[in-house]
Amino acid sequence: SKAGTPAPHFPFGNPDGGDATLADFAGKPVLVNLWATWCGPCVAEMPTLDQVAETYGPKGLAVLTIAQDLRPDPIVTDFFARHSLPHLKGWTDPEGRFGTHAATGMLPTSILYDAQGKEMVRVSGAMDWNSAEAKALLDAAVAS
Repeated sequence: SKAGTPAPHFPFGNPDGGDATLADFAGKPVLVNLWATWCGPCVAEMPTLDQVAETYGPKGLAVLTIAQDLRPDPIVTDFFARHSLPHLKGWTDPEGRFGTHAATGMLPTSILYDAQGKEMVRVSGAMDWNSAEAKALLDAAVAS
């Protein structure tokens, strides 16, 4: 378990074309979802992540869907243009730093950080973000 370890500080691409780090979300809980446009389970999970962003975003949770595609532009932009996911944005990680950091070897992988930037839980594989288990994790993150 990596619970309690601090969030990494390396940069990744924000939807506006600049760089971001998890430190940009200091003081907020963050759900990082590592996915790829070619990953069937990742794409299937996106609507529930959009619902999480809709429900928990107003409570302070940032939901970052960080694409692990090697050449994300325009692939990720096109993906979001084709799918109705109004509460999500296309963050990118073309160097795969998050995938290397997560070290699960699996997509999707989700990592939930509390408001202090400490890892709470890591989920390898698709998750039903509408389940009671997921809601309990998200509620705990928002309360952190």
